[in-house]
Amino acid sequence: MKVLFVVPPLAGHINPTVAVAAELAARGHRVAWTGPAEVLPRLLPAGAELLPSGDRADSAGYGSLHAHWRDLRGVAALRFLWEEALVPLAHAMLPGVEAAVDTYEPDVLVVDQQALAGAVIAQRRGLPWVTSATTSAEFTRPFAGFPRVGEWVAQKIAGLLADCGAPGGWDPRFSDRLVLVFSTLELVGADESSPGHYAFVGPALSPRPSDGSAFPWQRLDPARRRVLVSLGTLNREAGGRFYAQTLRAAERLADRVQLILAAPADVVGEVPDHVLLLEHVPQLPLLPHLDAVVSHGGHNTVCEALAHGLPLVVAPIRDDQPIVAQQVAAAGAGIRVRFGRARSDELHDALAAVLDDPAHRRAARRIQASFAAAGGAAAAADRLEKLI
Repeated sequence: MKVLFVVPPLAGHINPTVAVAAELAARGHRVAWTGPAEVLPRLLPAGAELLPSGDRADSAGYGSLHAHWRDLRGVAALRFLWEEALVPLAHAMLPGVEAAVDTYEPDVLVVDQQALAGAVIAQRRGLPWVTSATTSAEFTRPFAGFPRVGEWVAQKIAGLLADCGAPGGWDPRFSDRLVLVFSTLELVGADESSPGHYAFVGPALSPRPSDGSAFPWQRLDPARRRVLVSLGTLNREAGGRFYAQTLRAAERLADRVQLILAAPADVVGEVPDHVLLLEHVPQLPLLPHLDAVVSHGGHNTVCEALAHGLPLVVAPIRDDQPIVAQQVAAAGAGIRVRFGRARSDELHDALAAVLDDPAHRRAARRIQASFAAAGGAAAAADRLEKLI
């Protein structure tokens, strides 16, 4: 079987495909990716087969988009996501994805929900295609309380399909053959049954190129509880105020808590001795050494923490993050706090609660067990093999 992964230039959307691809390759299948070559090579394993599609012509590239996007919130962020990112990316990727299909001749396309060109080309060619859902937000009726917003998104999708010459009446975010959801119902908290072709396989984890980066393991304090603070790859530069409030909150816990802060030094400034500040951390290797995680609510970071039974303090910023944060809080596996207006006392209380209240750890371990039972990359590979 030849599988072509169609992905956007975002680490959180690419990482699960790497794990699934490794499982498929171990079973004797051939795998390749198509997406913007400006970004993908550093996110894929060495030797990965990449057929480029969708590079931006302007010199600023996707970094410029991210710089504008990170300062937006709410509806403004959603409008930017669709009007400046997803729809233009779909148009930019269409020729490259079509060329990749011609060159590679895949048996099935695994299409990320934000790489809409893959679904359009699959429909044009009559090829089997599968949805890769790297966030669970789309499965909780996110616009139920905001019908006009939902209608606006539907109009954007309809306009994209019309512009691409594709028939209307279908949603390129959801395959009718197979939808791989990298979460479980224990976290999603779905209150209704899902279609049979929705496979909740849990997180698909695998080593990453950055996992080999140097880390001062000897500086981890065995006498203190250890907490990772990370706002992910796209939000770190916007976290100056949040980092400052978190550091103030940690001062009152300094006798028993060590923070590992993954952030730019020029944004954070000086830190006390009980804080370990690094530009980047090897997150997956580090998680087994931690007691809790403070996160922006990125789906990857949340699921990786819960896969290790770690409770969270979640400070969502935009997009799907408020929904993921609410899922964590509703499951009892952590506490949601405000990002833009978080106060040090609020953060102190949240940190103390996830570290000291065993109920949060029990809930995190319950979700951890559901992830393990779901099967991850192996379960995703099983479903793909049954499809062809």
